[in-house]
Amino acid sequence: MAEKEVRERKQTARRVFLDPSTPTSWAVVRIVLIAFIVWNAAYFLTSKISLLTNLFFLIILSIFFAYLIDPLVKLLRKPFKERGLDKIMPRPLAILIAYAIVFTILGVAISNLAPKAANQAREFADNLPNYASNFQQRLNEFNRRFENYQIPENTQNLINDKIASAIGTLGEWIPTFLGLAALYLGSFLPWLFLIPILSFFFLKDVNMFRLSILRIFPSGRWRARAEAVLQDVNFTLAAYTRAQLISCVLIGVICMVGFYLIGMKYTLLLGILAGVLEFIPLIGPLVLAITAILIALFSDDPWKAVYVLIFLAVLRGIHDYITYPRIIRGGIHLHPLAIILSVLAGEQIAGIPGVFLSIPIVALLTVLYKHTLEHLGSRGLFVGWLEDGEKMRKGDEEKGRRGEREKGRKGDERTISGVSD
Repeated sequence: MAEKEVRERKQTARRVFLDPSTPTSWAVVRIVLIAFIVWNAAYFLTSKISLLTNLFFLIILSIFFAYLIDPLVKLLRKPFKERGLDKIMPRPLAILIAYAIVFTILGVAISNLAPKAANQAREFADNLPNYASNFQQRLNEFNRRFENYQIPENTQNLINDKIASAIGTLGEWIPTFLGLAALYLGSFLPWLFLIPILSFFFLKDVNMFRLSILRIFPSGRWRARAEAVLQDVNFTLAAYTRAQLISCVLIGVICMVGFYLIGMKYTLLLGILAGVLEFIPLIGPLVLAITAILIALFSDDPWKAVYVLIFLAVLRGIHDYITYPRIIRGGIHLHPLAIILSVLAGEQIAGIPGVFLSIPIVALLTVLYKHTLEHLGSRGLFVGWLEDGEKMRKGDEEKGRRGEREKGRKGDERTISGVSD
């Protein structure tokens, strides 16, 4: 009996048995082809989408403008809706009235502020040579201090050359930068007409867009979850837009008053610049700080640069950690490190539009992640997979232990039967 079993094992020792789940060669080739096609299709779509960055930026700016106008539209319709007179004030009419109110206020503000800001910008451009001469005088005073400190002449000349070269480069860079900035902003002038038009349709047909999205999902649990996601997305974008608008006005006014108290020139121009740049996360406040410090440094009193630096540092600390969280009211929950990394990633991907859109996009991704976890009923996206893997591992170990116990039991049975024989 034992010899027969050994002979059968020798005959099957060199045979290779494939698992029934092993894929065939054609299945492997098909997977490779599908992966290759998907990769090339993704690369093609990415290259085409990158060409439409400005279009996406225009659409998102239109959506943000719609969020700014929507509270005024609701306010205009509220008295009529409470009395059941919706037909007297339909939504399109309320949107047009809101547009008239907003653009009238903007027109009055621009007509009063634009001439003064333009005069200050012209004065700043005319005073650039005076700033250069003032800096040259300070450089001469610095050289006399070098003589008092008995610094070697070669070292003194090297430092003077480096400083003069830096000032010359800065003097050439400022007009070039201003010209390029004006040219870049001039290319977006048509958007001043396109954004209100697109926003009008977004506001007028918002319910139609919402229902169109919900009809994509089957009725029941999926559609209820989609509606909850849309509500959270709407709340997040509304909170972000409201917070950014209030922050722009608040920072612009505070900077204007603060620069005036410090004794800076061009306070109106710097205040408007602070309000506009506040809408660009992280980079906007940094550009404002550099501009204000340079203007203060070239003025009659260089200590103003120190005062400006202290003022802006205190302002950023108070606004970023006290006032802004109260304004946004929990609409966006992002760690400061996440904000910095998202802004840097947005700049690398899409430039200035990417910087502008990085924070709301990351905030929307957090909303989607939260609802994904709620829909799956999981504590984390990969927790379920890891728990399933752990359960499978424990199950395999339990099967192995049961197999070992079964083999031991059969061995004991053979031993007992051999003894009995």
